[in-house]
Amino acid sequence: MRRRVLDEAWTLAAQRGWDRVRVADLAQRAEVSRPSLYAEFGDRAGIGQALVRREAERFLTGLADVLDRHRTDVGLALQAGVAHALDQAEHNPFIEAVLNAARGGTDALLPFLTSRPEPVFSGAWTLVCAWLGDVLPQVDDDRRTEAADLLVRLSISHMLLPPPEPGTAPARVARAACAVLGIAPPPAPRLGHGLTT
Repeated sequence: MRRRVLDEAWTLAAQRGWDRVRVADLAQRAEVSRPSLYAEFGDRAGIGQALVRREAERFLTGLADVLDRHRTDVGLALQAGVAHALDQAEHNPFIEAVLNAARGGTDALLPFLTSRPEPVFSGAWTLVCAWLGDVLPQVDDDRRTEAADLLVRLSISHMLLPPPEPGTAPARVARAACAVLGIAPPPAPRLGHGLTT
């Protein structure tokens, strides 16, 4: 039942934006009673939080896979990680709907996606910190922490306010992080050629 409700919530939020998703519609589409829905999630905000947590887990699993695929070249891995995040913002209908609504100042799910205590920001930061600690143990811990913070913040910023030449963003963000880490940056991509994740 929980998975069915979250699947329907994902679909409705992707189609309409979370602000227009009504509990009654969700219960009807998921074929559950409203009391059952409230018993499972507490309230509408609880459904939103559960949905964001599930999407965050999927996003972070994908990010971890991307970083590990490019493990032998840290700069390239960071660039691929940023490219993955921006690709999700553009091609995942749920994330795209949340970001589009947020650009208009209306979506109530955005705080769950971006606030430090919530799953995406803190989850991505923790993941990147741990990964950097694993692949760059010789780099000072403060530098790794600063680089992880910069990567996550700049990626979210680029999701919310795409640059004029989006294909260049992953390399630019990765170069900034590499400068903080004191390692060689990835080669600059040719214009119009993004890095595939």
